[in-house]
Amino acid sequence: MTKRSSRMGWVVLVAVAIVALLWWIGRRSGDGKPAEGQAVPVVTAAVRQGGFVVYRSQPGTVTPANSVVVRSRVDGELTRVAFTGGQKVKQGDLLAEVDPRSFQAQLQLATGDLARSQAQLANAQETLTHYQALLAQDSISRQRVADQQALVRQYAAEVKSEQGRIGTANLQLSSTRITAPISGTVGLRRVDPGNLVGPGDAGGIVTVTQSQPSKVVFSVPVQDVPHVLDRLRNDTCIPVDAYGDDPDHPIGSGRLLAANNQVDPSTGTVRMEAQFANEGGELLPNQFVTARLPVQVIADAILVPSAAVQQGAQGAFVYVVKKDGTVAVAPVQTGASDAATTVIRSGVAPGDSVVVQGADRLRNGVAVKPTPGNEAPPMAAVATCGRPAAAASSPTPPAHP
Repeated sequence: MTKRSSRMGWVVLVAVAIVALLWWIGRRSGDGKPAEGQAVPVVTAAVRQGGFVVYRSQPGTVTPANSVVVRSRVDGELTRVAFTGGQKVKQGDLLAEVDPRSFQAQLQLATGDLARSQAQLANAQETLTHYQALLAQDSISRQRVADQQALVRQYAAEVKSEQGRIGTANLQLSSTRITAPISGTVGLRRVDPGNLVGPGDAGGIVTVTQSQPSKVVFSVPVQDVPHVLDRLRNDTCIPVDAYGDDPDHPIGSGRLLAANNQVDPSTGTVRMEAQFANEGGELLPNQFVTARLPVQVIADAILVPSAAVQQGAQGAFVYVVKKDGTVAVAPVQTGASDAATTVIRSGVAPGDSVVVQGADRLRNGVAVKPTPGNEAPPMAAVATCGRPAAAASSPTPPAHP
């Protein structure tokens, strides 16, 4: 072997050693594990004890308090439409008119028949009075008087019948003026003047909806229903917020009215109904919204920031900072949670310090350099439709248990 070849061999060996050393250093720095004796900087938060509200957000549909399809009660030609689409009306306001001439003629005929029957009745009563005087003088047979009495009763019955016909004619004539059955907002008209209308029209003339107040109908999973029913039975006002496309700003706030008395077997849910004042008209009939309500208030719960909870092969755990400056893995059983806070059923105690940032570089027994960070949100009063309620954490909406 020449001297030049020997030198090249040493150069190759040195290069391989340098590459191996760099690879080992890179692996040690890339695996996220600190070198021995090096403290890992982390952000911590204290475990606290307090109230927690379990919220449920479910899709719902807005329904008006009342909705009426206005139809003509009589058959006839529509001669006038007295509203415009979207107009607000009060109960009794004129909406449309039907040609009244045929009903006026019927009323006139019934009035004439009544006058004739009344005249016949008066004449029959006068004759009966005369016959009764003759019967007292024994100048007429009793059968003649009885026949006249029957005739009087017949004419009296005819008078009542004609009065009934007049009442029917008056009712039909008044029905040619179609008025608003409720106060509310009218939709777009469905029939133009000149068309024949009647009580059998499927679409009617227009729909009047009363959207102040409005209702939101939604379904709640059956496992949450007992908590809601307990609060309803105790006459607790349960607030309900309705959200549209923006999950951070509700479009309306109301209160829970009632829950259905049976479970839908196909979905395992129970339908519920909430009422909204809807003074500004933000909720429209048949609008799809997300209804959010507090289904349960957990008192004296152990709370940690949700960022502190890690998931491993054995389940959920947190890193607890010990007094000697190292961390320990604490398996925990989690309960309800939202984006900010998680309820811990077991595993940590109030006052413990848990890692909320920097956990990806930790393992059991690693030394850390803790920096206190933001704790779980402070307790806030839960809205209960104007009445004070138990304090609980205020999660970011909408949250799911």
